[in-house]
Amino acid sequence: MISNQRVKGLSLKVGPLGENDRLLTILSEENGISRLAIPGARKPKSRLGATSPFNFLDLHITGKKNLKRVTQIKILKSYGNLGKHIETLAAAQAISELIMIMVGNDDPQKDLIKVVLVHLNRLDDLNKTDFDPILALAINVQSILHLLALGGYCLPLHNCCFSGSKLVPPIGEWSWKCSFIPEEGFAIGAMPNSTIELNPSELALLQRLLQEQLPFSRNGKLLGPKPVWLKLLNIVEIWIETNLQKRITSLQMMREVQISNDLKTQ
Repeated sequence: MISNQRVKGLSLKVGPLGENDRLLTILSEENGISRLAIPGARKPKSRLGATSPFNFLDLHITGKKNLKRVTQIKILKSYGNLGKHIETLAAAQAISELIMIMVGNDDPQKDLIKVVLVHLNRLDDLNKTDFDPILALAINVQSILHLLALGGYCLPLHNCCFSGSKLVPPIGEWSWKCSFIPEEGFAIGAMPNSTIELNPSELALLQRLLQEQLPFSRNGKLLGPKPVWLKLLNIVEIWIETNLQKRITSLQMMREVQISNDLKTQ
């Protein structure tokens, strides 16, 4: 039975389909991940041709269950400016990669797309002011943490994975350590099988990233220097590889770009 549906969704990927069509992958509240055919989109002057990744779309969809067709497209918001800087593009692509891993077809996502749009808006806003690559890195790390939490893969940041004691970082006690163990979580103390060790300030910063806003000081400066943010990015990468058995290539791209920026300033 042919059905008609109106859907608002975020385009994640656009590729060729046959000789003249395109295959659109979108994220929507109603359907989770959907793959849709856009007939004739590759023909010159097609009214359905103006579709690219990171557009928030209003779509009219028709067809049977397997591969439905898009008959109308309205761009509600374009995030095309994300490509102005490789840092914002890498952060957006990392979001897209993680969504494609965690979300299934016909898997409704009530809150996910709202969170994704919040972070894309923040990345987009960076291109409207004096660009700060470290802020793009911070948004990247926080966005991935938020998506992991919504997908059921939240980093266990509140209790020691061995003792069950609350992880309350004693700020100022620099001899205190917390060990990151990818298969378990975070443990108080220096553990022989740990991958990364965090001091109290680093753990506190990581915990604060589960909140809605990025952590800024009273003077409006982002908390944490670049080496700390790169350490937190490494933790996120390792957690994903261990628990989702996948590698987010765009996170590696973000790391390489940030390191490259440092080399250029030396």
